[in-house]
Amino acid sequence: MSAVANPATVEECLRVGAGFSQSDRTWIVEMLGTLDARLAGFHADATELEIMVKDRSARGQHVTLNCWIGGREKIVTTSSEEDLHAAVMDVRDDLRRRLNDAKTKQEPRHNRHLRDVPQPDADAAELQV
Repeated sequence: MSAVANPATVEECLRVGAGFSQSDRTWIVEMLGTLDARLAGFHADATELEIMVKDRSARGQHVTLNCWIGGREKIVTTSSEEDLHAAVMDVRDDLRRRLNDAKTKQEPRHNRHLRDVPQPDADAAELQV
């Protein structure tokens, strides 16, 4: 992977949505901070994260983490954990898995189109010279 001039970080790309206040942002960024290593391969200006919670502190609360990365499909992770911190960690871990899966799908060994492209034969190249 090539180095990115302005790598994405949770601190720079995160928006707190419905159910969270700006005062919650600090602990959320801290909890999601382990995503920085995975996001570093993407440009900060082409990456957005948004976290929101529905029915906060209620028995059926629902945490959602959305991730938009330029040139890729939107990734949505959700959790219905009753503990808010556990729910945030759950969506974080799910997003990390989904980012890893998306990266793996783009590698040639997992991309049939790239894998099936015939490679030039060394003997044929020598014959053409």
